[in-house]
Amino acid sequence: MLLGAVLVLLLLGGGPASAHAALRGADPADGSVVKTAPDAITLTFTESVGLLDDSFRVFDPDNRRVDTGEAEHADGRGDTARIELPAKLGTGTFTVAWRVVSADSHPIAGAFTFSVGSPSATPPALPSTSVENPATAGLFNIGRYLAYVAAALLVGTAAFIAVCRPPDVRPLRGLLLAGWWALAGSTVFLLLLRGPYETGTGPARALDPSGLTRTLGTRPGLALVARLALLAAAAALLLWQRKALRAGERPSRAALLSGATLAGCLALTWAGAEHASAGIQVPAAMTSTVLHLLAMAVWLGGLAALLTLFHRASVPSRVVGRFSRLAALSVTVLVVTGVYQSWRGLGSVSALTDTTYGRVLLAKVAAVTLLLLAGARSRRTVTRERTARSVTVEETLAGTERETREERVPEPVGGRSAGAADGLTGGRVESRVASRVDGTADAPAEARAGGPSLPGKPRPPAGGALTPAEDAQRRALRRSVLAEVVVSVVVLVFTTVLTGTLPGRAAAEAATAAQTAGLPVASVTTVPFTVGSGAPGVRGVSGKVQVTLDPGQVGDNGLQAVVYGPDGGFVSIPELRVSFSLPGQDIGPLDAKVTDRGGYWAADTVNLPLPGTWEMKVTVRVSDTDQMSESKPVEIGR
Repeated sequence: MLLGAVLVLLLLGGGPASAHAALRGADPADGSVVKTAPDAITLTFTESVGLLDDSFRVFDPDNRRVDTGEAEHADGRGDTARIELPAKLGTGTFTVAWRVVSADSHPIAGAFTFSVGSPSATPPALPSTSVENPATAGLFNIGRYLAYVAAALLVGTAAFIAVCRPPDVRPLRGLLLAGWWALAGSTVFLLLLRGPYETGTGPARALDPSGLTRTLGTRPGLALVARLALLAAAAALLLWQRKALRAGERPSRAALLSGATLAGCLALTWAGAEHASAGIQVPAAMTSTVLHLLAMAVWLGGLAALLTLFHRASVPSRVVGRFSRLAALSVTVLVVTGVYQSWRGLGSVSALTDTTYGRVLLAKVAAVTLLLLAGARSRRTVTRERTARSVTVEETLAGTERETREERVPEPVGGRSAGAADGLTGGRVESRVASRVDGTADAPAEARAGGPSLPGKPRPPAGGALTPAEDAQRRALRRSVLAEVVVSVVVLVFTTVLTGTLPGRAAAEAATAAQTAGLPVASVTTVPFTVGSGAPGVRGVSGKVQVTLDPGQVGDNGLQAVVYGPDGGFVSIPELRVSFSLPGQDIGPLDAKVTDRGGYWAADTVNLPLPGTWEMKVTVRVSDTDQMSESKPVEIGR
């Protein structure tokens, strides 16, 4: 359902806006040559960005750092970044390295050059634009994964207690506390690592006070602080209900309402600081993300709670049945919200296989499919067991009625009335039936009445041990729930990876923005020619050849050449040759080996091993005896 619905929505298309910012333009533009030194450098992005203390690094032609002002937003616009330059900048080629944080909390970086007066004889090498420090990024991703697991334990266990109403909640206290402590610890860990993660520095900078101060002023930092405040409120709620949990009682209605509100607010701390907070349809995306996270937590955390009860306490069939219905509702919410979020993040069908985001999403869909298969197996086991127990109840009722008819209880003088005697008999019938259905015949009186059960394996039903069929069903249910828990861990891993991966829609937009921003994507050279005009009485053939090198950089390049006539229309010629030479390094000529592709000439791979100004020689032959050659310089970048 998830994959099919996503494909249908992708075929309908979508808007261009997306999460993750992309550079839309630069002033001065990349590779441009200006007559006078600019007063400032201004970058424009596709969405609002956050600035860092070191958002700009400008280097002069001698690769020395230029003293600049502080980065700021131009004209108060959040989608711009601007830095003032000194008055006496000098001439030559300058290098700019930039780094900002996109609205969805992920850092992005890049570099470009511009020249004042004329380009330097030796262009400077571009500095490293690595977005992440590997150690910091790895630790940060671990922290995010632990936060997801902890949220599932805390929210899912609480929802299991509230909805499924197990008779004994004491075995689940440990899961609640483990979820709370893990979520609190991972939140503090992420808050400390947030600064180094954004600046691309090592984990040792986690305790830098200045970095922590800056983090507290950003939206992701405020979301983490809000999460800590909500966890403090959750701790107060747990303390308030501590006596009830120790006694094995269900929480009060006020506690349930407070817990549901806290769960929704906790999910909002994720939605407000990641992909959902930027791009198209932000309100709908944040609502979808909150519902998606809550459904995930209720399902996966409930599985952990159910597995814990299987091994530490008796589990009445009614509890398993309630969780089965709760899990089905959670799956429905996950499918609906997952379809919407996948469409919003991908943007096109090709992004499913052409982008990292799409491939990770496919892997997550596969893992969720395995999880659904394991859940379906558990559900079938529950259905079979409930059917078997229903038959057992009917047989027990029939047998008890026969026993009642056979027993003759004399009515003593002054004793109970007939109605009282019938009530006592009915009580024995109901008690016997309940004990056989829930397997609590040997449990204390309060457990038989629906109160807390003693820890341990499920008790055998009245009248003897479990039948082989019942024992096999219970073992099968424990195995299938364990399989669900194991696969859910894999699902959480893919979820964590997706939150830090550039969405497919954003990847396509970044490529488009790179072209409009003037980044080097191709080299286009026009070579005019005239053939055959030297002979008396012979009319010459003139036109031009447009040669495109893509990407026009060191290494393999694709080459396309189109021949135009004097009227601008396409011209067919018998032969075209293109070669490249680098005179300064005594390289070439290298034959491009272009072939006629029916209307244009092309070569799939032209390897140019060094940067610099290459000499491109184009030879045009229009007949068996008439041809001409023309050379043009071509700049090949790094």
